Amino acid sequence: MIRTTQEYSYTHGAPLHHHAYLLDPLLQLLPRSQPQQPSLRILDLGCGNGSLTQQLAQAGYLMTGVEESASGIAVARQCAPDCTFIQASIYELPDAELAHAFDGVIAAEVIEHLLYPRALIRAAKKCLKPGGQIVLTTPYHGYWKNLALALLDKGDQHFNPLWDGGHVKFFSVNTLTQILVEEGLTDLHFKFAGRVPYFWKSMLCSSSVATH
Repeated sequence: MIRTTQEYSYTHGAPLHHHAYLLDPLLQLLPRSQPQQPSLRILDLGCGNGSLTQQLAQAGYLMTGVEESASGIAVARQCAPDCTFIQASIYELPDAELAHAFDGVIAAEVIEHLLYPRALIRAAKKCLKPGGQIVLTTPYHGYWKNLALALLDKGDQHFNPLWDGGHVKFFSVNTLTQILVEEGLTDLHFKFAGRVPYFWKSMLCSSSVATH
């Protein structure tokens, strides 16, 4: 039988490798509560083992994580006691629990794994309070980085089609901007993380729902 979904297996709650370079710029993009105001509620879509969710909780946010992997949820609930975790697919979120409930939604290194990336953006929008903010991170692709991969014969390694559940979408600043704008997002702000300029590992983009 051919599997149509990928069960990612998690065995520990330690931070994943990309958290080391994503955490600081992510914190710079997320909204902050004002003094004497309640902590902001943030939803982490595709939270994996919950380690990033826990790090954001330690930074003062009220965190909820959503993850489809059963092992990811089990590890997260054990290792991130300050957070709430829900096992669900990004394609089928429980609206009764999540709709219009959050000041911000993040999805760290998730959108590149989805055959239907617009579904992630639409799900995030449903979960936001009015005036809320979405922050996406995804591996960076641009002319100079792609040229270097070709010249160094690293294409098969970087775009490896043999990785079950691996990356199926490869975004540039232009294409990430296009999909966000087409889905009704505005006020886009980009940051970049890892390595030297134009060879970055990842890019981060914050955006808000357009008001009419």
